[in-house]
Amino acid sequence: MDGDSARGAPKVGRLEQRLSQALQGDVRFDAFTRGRYSTDASIYQIMPAGVVLPKSRDDLAATLTIAAEHGVPVIMRGGGTSQNGQPIGSGLVVDCSRHFNAMTAYDAEAGTITVEPGMVLERLNTRVKADGWFFPVEPSTATRCTIGGMAGNNSCGARSLRFGKMSDNVLAMEALFHDAEAFGFGLTGNETLGVTGSARAEELARRMLALAQDNRQEILDRYPNVQRRVGGYNLDSLIEPRPNLAHLLVGSEGTLAATTSVTLKLSRLPTHRVLGICHFPSFRAAMETTQHLVALGPVAVELVDNNVLVLGADIPLFKATLADITRGKPNCLLIAEFAGDDLDTLKADLKRLDACMADHGFSDAVVEVLEPSRQKTVWEVREACLNIMMSMKGDAKPISFIEDCAVPLEHLADYTDAVTEVFTKHGTRGTWYAHASVGCLHVRPILDMKDAGGVRQMRAIAEETADLVRRYKGSYSGEHGDGISRSEFVEPLFGATLTRAFETVKDGFDPENRLNPNKIVRPLKFDDRSLFRFKPDYAVQPIETALDWSDWGGLGSAVEMCNNNGTCRKLAGGAMCPSYRATREEQHLTRGRANSLRLALSGQLGKDAFTSADMKRTMDLCVSCKACRRECPTGVDMAKMKIEFLHHYHAEHGLPARDRVIAEMPRYAGIAARLAPLMNLRNQIPALAKLGEQMLGLSARRSLPEWRRPWREQGPVAKPADVTGEWQDVILFGDTFNRAFERENLEAAERVLKAAGYRLHRVVAHSGSRPLCCGRTYLASGQTDRAREEARRTLDALLPFVRAGARVVGLEPSCLFTFRDEFLSLLPGEEAKALAEQAFLFEELLAADLQAGRITLDLADQAGRVAHLHGHCHQKSFGAMGAVETVLRAVPGLDVKVIESSCCGMAGAFGYKAETIDVSFAMAELSLFPALRKAGPDDLVVADGTSCRHQIHDGVQREAEHVARVLDRALLSTAE
Repeated sequence: MDGDSARGAPKVGRLEQRLSQALQGDVRFDAFTRGRYSTDASIYQIMPAGVVLPKSRDDLAATLTIAAEHGVPVIMRGGGTSQNGQPIGSGLVVDCSRHFNAMTAYDAEAGTITVEPGMVLERLNTRVKADGWFFPVEPSTATRCTIGGMAGNNSCGARSLRFGKMSDNVLAMEALFHDAEAFGFGLTGNETLGVTGSARAEELARRMLALAQDNRQEILDRYPNVQRRVGGYNLDSLIEPRPNLAHLLVGSEGTLAATTSVTLKLSRLPTHRVLGICHFPSFRAAMETTQHLVALGPVAVELVDNNVLVLGADIPLFKATLADITRGKPNCLLIAEFAGDDLDTLKADLKRLDACMADHGFSDAVVEVLEPSRQKTVWEVREACLNIMMSMKGDAKPISFIEDCAVPLEHLADYTDAVTEVFTKHGTRGTWYAHASVGCLHVRPILDMKDAGGVRQMRAIAEETADLVRRYKGSYSGEHGDGISRSEFVEPLFGATLTRAFETVKDGFDPENRLNPNKIVRPLKFDDRSLFRFKPDYAVQPIETALDWSDWGGLGSAVEMCNNNGTCRKLAGGAMCPSYRATREEQHLTRGRANSLRLALSGQLGKDAFTSADMKRTMDLCVSCKACRRECPTGVDMAKMKIEFLHHYHAEHGLPARDRVIAEMPRYAGIAARLAPLMNLRNQIPALAKLGEQMLGLSARRSLPEWRRPWREQGPVAKPADVTGEWQDVILFGDTFNRAFERENLEAAERVLKAAGYRLHRVVAHSGSRPLCCGRTYLASGQTDRAREEARRTLDALLPFVRAGARVVGLEPSCLFTFRDEFLSLLPGEEAKALAEQAFLFEELLAADLQAGRITLDLADQAGRVAHLHGHCHQKSFGAMGAVETVLRAVPGLDVKVIESSCCGMAGAFGYKAETIDVSFAMAELSLFPALRKAGPDDLVVADGTSCRHQIHDGVQREAEHVARVLDRALLSTAE
């Protein structure tokens, strides 16, 4: 805990008590919650006094009133994705995204909507899309940024060239003054000021209009003449012929008032969009050409620089898209989007684009992207540019502080060259991306913020870049606001006169400096290391890890890869983060867990925080889905971190009986199968289920898998010499779950593999009769030593066959992918790598060999029968969903419909536990269960995960099948 908070502990105690009594929403003052809210996506970290999650305007008013009584500042927060430290501070942080996020009015005819500040942009657009509307200010963080945060920041987005920024699209705002008095600002009329509320609000409005008029000439002289200008306060909006006073609140970063609602102007969704991917041999060539592309009238022109092309090619989520849209080896790309209602006109726009490129020396340099599905993946790459660049390993990272300076297009090439020279002068280089169309390129020099020398470099680069911005008549803050990073440069860029005017604005609204102090005016020093995430005394405490973290530079470095951009907060699309989608709690979010781990490992949450009960609660709802491993562009692997954490936690606190019983399942499965009638009584006698819940914490509301006669491999035990080294040699790995509970899946897989022409080799452990095991159940409880024993035993048995050329194929994703993932951390070295390279899911093996023409499958026509496919999280994480689709679509007449869902919620033992069963079902209800309830009674449901099938059985009473059974039933030899 930081010193300021410790000194204020008695006062904070009274403050927490008052808030808890007065609010319906949540009040959190524990160290872990405060730590999670101490950062945004910037380089800064300031521990707040407490965190409030209001449910209503009344809650917010009570918060302001009580905070004022205790002399504590209030900092409003949305998605926490700001890059300059706007939503952090030592006072009360108010998170509106959890509860205060409703739509309060919507006029589908006029195209206006009013929402509470915590409304996420993507959810708003989903709501109005059916009526043909959308809100056109779309930052790359659209999946998690809130309308309140966007208004506070005056956000812009890729299409601002056509639609402008927030101040161009906000019609009105309602808010509370620092003392909780309500008011509203909107468009002024002939006889009105557009003010609602008290006489105080109207009097303040008159003063602000007069202030703007008094400084009219200074505003005209000093405000940069570029669209992308969001620094300072919007006094320029008040000298317009008919000003909208709400625009003074837009971009004020919560320093003037606490927003309670925002009324927005919507735009009509274009019927069609097309993209032209323009290839350039050099960065300067792209910058010089940008103004000519903009002259063609596109909606957006976005830069993807060489850093993104190189780093993105190694990230599974983006590799295929980059390969699809690039030809040869361009230095960088410009993505030009045209939108409208006539597709032929848009196609003609692409031809004009191609001609324009050719006129400037770049013939045949445009890749056309017409299909919406392909466009979606292109924009996903563009929106992930920041995170892709932040995936650089090591302490030196691309740092945001001159992130979004904007200059007129005619100066863009010279400006970027000059900034690059500044980087070179100071011994570094920069990464560039984003809004070329409006001269607002996001640039981040690569610096080490743990090092005092890196901080000095940052100061020098900032000052020299500010001088360049002035020279080219640009804006120092073009999109991301002032916050801590930029506020110090308000006066050098706007001058003393306007800075004093800005102070007058602040004092008029917030005379006691209670709202987000030291932002925009009277700033903090942006290079004050005491404000940094990595303060001068930052150090990760030494810890002997159970897993190999050498690829990351250690566990601490792996945790630090989280840059807080909040991609894991998305509520739709992909699979990350299922527990957050169910609870909407920062604690149950990949970002929240990573911040907690970082703070604990560096000793900032007190002694032994890493193995504390608070950390255990933080990690409890991580379902180890591995979605973050693939979908987090910086590759934060929380599932692996949870294994490491549980190893240390149980080493200190002991292993609960339930975890031990589940973990040892592979060892006693054979005995349990022989006692199946007795073991299965638990599902038939409610009293036994209740007893099991009391003794082991396994919910009586959940059925357990039924023990059966286990699967046994057929034929003699193979020798490595039996492997010919040809493609036909396969070892079918029988995991514990399919072996003990659903042997028909393995039997079906045997028949399909043999029908396809494979030679199956039976492999057993060198000693003992117990089947081979991946160790998954041990890993789930952090028993890394036992898991390592299983890995060694399995690797020793399989390796000779793998080296002889055999491939290992499995049915259960969580088990098979353990060979390709955790084995490499348990047993680092060439042996584990050799197995990982030859281990495939059943569908991966078939899909690869079908596409290579090595095999054929004679399958009966299914006459249009529908199959609903739900993917296991690990299939998604390892990019295997395409394989299962491929083999299912190989079945004639089978109509495959992929269910867009996150984790099913079962997640191994997670869904069986009494304390997590409700969250388990809540995860399934987000998308999986509703989709299955719409399925026809004769439709197939396909799910390759054991846990997924059980969740579907319990939740919607449907029997899901492994793809092996679908293929087996369709085999002509079987059908006949």
